[in-house]
Amino acid sequence: MSPRTGDGLTIGVDVGGTSVRAGVVDADGEILDTATAPTPRTDDALEAAITGAVDELRGRYPVRAAGLALAGFVDAPRGLVRYAPHLSWRDAPVADRISERLGGLPVVVEHDANSAALAERRYGAAAGASTVVVIALGTGIGGALLLGGDLFRGAHGVAPELGHLRVVPDGRACPCGKRGCWERYCSGTALATTALEMISSADAPGPSVLAREAAADPGRITGKRVAAAAREGDPVGRAALDDLARWLGEGLSLVADVFDPDLVVLAGGVSTSAPLFLDAAREHYTRVGTGAAHRPLARIRTAQLGAAAAVVGAATLARDAAVQIREPSS
Repeated sequence: MSPRTGDGLTIGVDVGGTSVRAGVVDADGEILDTATAPTPRTDDALEAAITGAVDELRGRYPVRAAGLALAGFVDAPRGLVRYAPHLSWRDAPVADRISERLGGLPVVVEHDANSAALAERRYGAAAGASTVVVIALGTGIGGALLLGGDLFRGAHGVAPELGHLRVVPDGRACPCGKRGCWERYCSGTALATTALEMISSADAPGPSVLAREAAADPGRITGKRVAAAAREGDPVGRAALDDLARWLGEGLSLVADVFDPDLVVLAGGVSTSAPLFLDAAREHYTRVGTGAAHRPLARIRTAQLGAAAAVVGAATLARDAAVQIREPSS
């Protein structure tokens, strides 16, 4: 791809638990080019991987700024990452560190679900909606709340932390330190865990390609692989997606009770497999929701921007910040 000139190009980076995905994004929210890398487990290696992806892209495009989107407690105004359950950063001035590595390129940091929410509000499925909850289903679960188009962050900038709502007392252990968190039952990681548990159970569905693959190498069973097997009719894959649908519906009923949104947008990598589970999740949601037969229920859509929403949102935030730096208010 030949370099494209223009004044509105920025880079968004989705820093996930398994991969770093960067993209050059124009002022219309279109991704022009991408770069990816595995997610390292130490601060220095992680920052080097992000820098490498950004440098690869800005070697081909004239970009003005970069934005990072990640799951965790983010102090966006100061560019701090206080805590990220799937990453190594703790109370780290990430924006300053990455900017220094990039020779002073402006860098902003935002929660990945917030980034996805803003992108969907500006370019996608949430356009025109008033009270919107975005649920990012990826390695874990991220959440964002838009009220009248504006992000609600809570008193300390960490709301809404939906992935760590406890849905199963004394359930599966979570990296956050609790047990039974929603994301342990409804995420890409959860999908793989559920499939492996089903394979090892006495009444495992079968015959299953996933079971044969797990016998050879359990590490091959990822959420993406389970979803692909489900599309091919594998009984373990289908059963695991049915389980995810149940827990998604259960969590949606909690979200509706707390926020009463008019729209829920499902984003993140797992949402790309929504045809396999969304109808069942909706059915469960409408069945278990408090007073569901006597109240309007939120519409549920998948992100129009798909798994790219966090990248587009982070790049958009970076563009807005760069404009503010160039044209400070009087």
